[in-house]
Amino acid sequence: MRRKLPWFVAWLLTALALSEQAGTAAWGASPATFEEQTLFSSGEGGYTRYRIPSLAVSTRGTVLAVCEARGGEGSDWSDIDLVLRRSLDGGRTWTAMRRIADAGPLTAGNPCPVVDRDTGTIWLPFCRGSKPGRGNAEILLMKSVDDGKTWSEPVNISDSAKDPAWPFAGTGPGHGIQLRTGRLLVPCWADSTPRCGEIQTSYCFYSDDHGGSWRLGRPLTRDASDECDVVELADGTVYLNARSRRGKRQRAYAFSSDGGHTWSEVKYDPSQPEPSCDGGLVRLTDTARFDKSRVLVVSPADPNARRTMTVRLSYDECRTWPVSQVVCEGPSAYVDLAVCRDQQVLCLYEADNYAKIVLARFNIEWLTDGKDSLRPKKP
Repeated sequence: MRRKLPWFVAWLLTALALSEQAGTAAWGASPATFEEQTLFSSGEGGYTRYRIPSLAVSTRGTVLAVCEARGGEGSDWSDIDLVLRRSLDGGRTWTAMRRIADAGPLTAGNPCPVVDRDTGTIWLPFCRGSKPGRGNAEILLMKSVDDGKTWSEPVNISDSAKDPAWPFAGTGPGHGIQLRTGRLLVPCWADSTPRCGEIQTSYCFYSDDHGGSWRLGRPLTRDASDECDVVELADGTVYLNARSRRGKRQRAYAFSSDGGHTWSEVKYDPSQPEPSCDGGLVRLTDTARFDKSRVLVVSPADPNARRTMTVRLSYDECRTWPVSQVVCEGPSAYVDLAVCRDQQVLCLYEADNYAKIVLARFNIEWLTDGKDSLRPKKP
């Protein structure tokens, strides 16, 4: 005969079961959601065009969307300012656009914010031209200590953030990360010849003292990649995903075992086709807090044109990307990713042949057609 459990044991087991069910419902029983809104449109605010989107989420959960606001003909070397919109509710609603950097007639572009989770400071490296019609000559840095409400005056950190032999260098674009060691790591690209775009490479610079000083890392394989993003893997290795060169039309990648200072040889991933364009990379979950590791990468996936913006999902620390979903079938180009406090994913991308910058907001259920849901790790 089965012995009856004491009433308090039975009550405890029932309470635990209900608690687990409630936790699963909170994290794992959500319907698939996907919604979009336009954050920046060509012609608005007195600017010709908006390009080069970037996202950051502060330690308080505030979402920052930064991009270039281009005047003149709207080209890469136009009179370019940096503008910002902020969201206090996970990307659902946004403040009005505000200019945060203006280099006069020069370019102020390539935003690449990085959040220091220890201090709450948001650092914003970007690039400034040396004269009208010539961009990306210097790397500047400003910061916000109030979730992007106000910003410090930019300071020139070119001496420590780029090689003086490089005529051009670009931060990101996209966002930087903070490693578990506390290091702030900013992905970049650089030109090694006076002709911009002829021979380029990826590299990083970093700070180990919360932005007090910055150090230059070593460049990756020469002319194999340029605009790039980084994510820290479970074992502390840094994975870099980049725009490819040499006509490879596949996302480039490399690994660093010393926090982004030196890198493995750049290789190309046939599972990530691309037309040679900027992409985005972010960690959604790790196994310290959740049931699985999940890393997302995004880029246009048509190898012949900037279109078919596609998000891919890895469960094995960026070795394979078995899940994918199309965000936009049509023309789409530069892009960045961020994850909100509620684990909703934000994808900020250029659309309609650079006519606007659109924010897509979705969950894991949409990305996986309901085959995966987030569950907190059991104690």
